[in-house]
Amino acid sequence: MEVGTGISGLLRRRAGLLRTRLRQRRTQRRVFQVATVLCSLALAPSAWVWFAAGDRVGTVESAPSAPVAVVFGAGLYQGKPSAYLEHRLVAAVDLYREGKVQAILVTGDNGRVEYDEPDAMYTYLTEHGVPEDRVVRDYAGFDTWDSCTRARRIFGVDHAVLVSQDFHVRRALALCEAAGIRSYAVGVPELHDATWLYGGLREVAGAGKAAANAWLRPDPLFLGPQEDGIPKALAEAAKR
Repeated sequence: MEVGTGISGLLRRRAGLLRTRLRQRRTQRRVFQVATVLCSLALAPSAWVWFAAGDRVGTVESAPSAPVAVVFGAGLYQGKPSAYLEHRLVAAVDLYREGKVQAILVTGDNGRVEYDEPDAMYTYLTEHGVPEDRVVRDYAGFDTWDSCTRARRIFGVDHAVLVSQDFHVRRALALCEAAGIRSYAVGVPELHDATWLYGGLREVAGAGKAAANAWLRPDPLFLGPQEDGIPKALAEAAKR
């Protein structure tokens, strides 16, 4: 009896351990499945941004001709374009000099008096050979969607070359296409340093917002009346 009791007790303990391990494995499997679903959902907008851009991202040399280049703001340092913004502006100057665009729309943040991205961008371009009447400023480009939808709805841009860093320009292209602008994008290359890595990581969250904007098509923070700066700039270009 003692032997039987001992063996049956051992078997019960082993059965209990087996049930515990099976429960743990089921729990681990469910956690893994949930984590996989959440990761897939988080990365889906990034995949949409990537595939929406297709093969329409390249360099100044590969860019097709378009009436307008759209340059997105990227911060100021002591009132002048940051290094990243300057690199975008250099690409825009090259597009203009090579005759690939006839006008340049600079779009950025001027939400307070002491911070004026569009004027800083305008000054840089005109100091580097772009005629004043070919540069148009959008002072309410507070984010990429606002810049894209205002370019279409306020300035009448329907065909453009977009200029931004390589980690951001696909999102810009997807949003401008959603806003109704037929686009090609010049991805300005940068050293893969901490700033570049930070910008790339931001794009994961930015892609989710971009997908929502493309679906919902919200009004920009500031809409306002239509402006004729781009039509005038193109008319001046046609005279020459």
